[in-house]
Amino acid sequence: MIESGFVSKYNYDAVLFVSFGGPEGRDDVIPFLENVLRGRNVPRERMLEVAEHYYHFDGMSPINQQTRELMAAVQADLKELGVEIPIYWGNRNWTPLLPDTMQKMKDDGVQNAIAFVVSAYSSYSGCRQYRENILAAQDAVGENSPKVDKIRTFYNHPDFIAANVEHIQSAINSLPESQKSEFRLALTAHSIPDSMASTCDYVQQLSETCRLITEELNLPPKRWRLVYQSRSGRPQDPWLEPDILDHIDELDSQGVKSLIISPVGFLSDHMEVLFDLDEEAAQKCEELDITLVRADSPGNHPKFVRCVSKLIIERLNNSIEKEAIGKFPANWDVCAKDCCPAPVRPTKRPAS
Repeated sequence: MIESGFVSKYNYDAVLFVSFGGPEGRDDVIPFLENVLRGRNVPRERMLEVAEHYYHFDGMSPINQQTRELMAAVQADLKELGVEIPIYWGNRNWTPLLPDTMQKMKDDGVQNAIAFVVSAYSSYSGCRQYRENILAAQDAVGENSPKVDKIRTFYNHPDFIAANVEHIQSAINSLPESQKSEFRLALTAHSIPDSMASTCDYVQQLSETCRLITEELNLPPKRWRLVYQSRSGRPQDPWLEPDILDHIDELDSQGVKSLIISPVGFLSDHMEVLFDLDEEAAQKCEELDITLVRADSPGNHPKFVRCVSKLIIERLNNSIEKEAIGKFPANWDVCAKDCCPAPVRPTKRPAS
């Protein structure tokens, strides 16, 4: 039960949504990708190859609009629950950029904010790097920049699980009756380097999310698998596998004729979901005569919106119990300094 009219122990006076950001037109694509890849040893040819993914959709990534819609839904839901608090939005890689948002918050008199990072799992790129982005934005703003505390990861929050279950069940319902007892389920997440995965709980958390979802759907282990997508980096560096396309080939070799893909590692149907799943995976399934249904990501599902609202409220009112289901307790509010360290990037061998 959520009580209205409470006073925050921490005197938070704003919520900050922090997202990856994305281009909103063809002219934005190259500057956006240059922001994403700044400081990384990625060949320009690879950047131009990725740019074509965006040009395929006329340079428009849906992630910014999806963030706007989620913010509006959460704001309305919080108001319904008796909580009125301003919500700001800053991106890592594209407008509105975090330093600009941090300056706006300072100008508005915000002193203490809670950050909702649009990522459900722990890893360097999905958690710690965003915390570093917030610190960099505070440094850029300088003296009296707002204090910002990040909301915990929520991979095992019951409402997050429920939203994914309902989207997958809708996908199951759309299958022909003859295929409803035979389909396989691929639950996808963004691949990360093994060196990053070995220093965080990313795989453990994803595995628990998948277990909770499939148990709710009453799917035996042989009917589902956690797989990965959107791999980048050097071909010689090991990343989490199997890739979704390789998994589809494996299913074909087993005679599987119907597949549901659920992007449980993502919160919205942004560019990587649209291109890697709705384009590449769909084309692969069509070539192999496999019926494919792609389940929606949580997006603005009412239960996911309520999940975000609850995560905000539990930080405003420390008397509210943190919700979590499954094998693990609710994740910690404050990350340790050595939590999810950046992967060690291989150095070039000196010329002989």
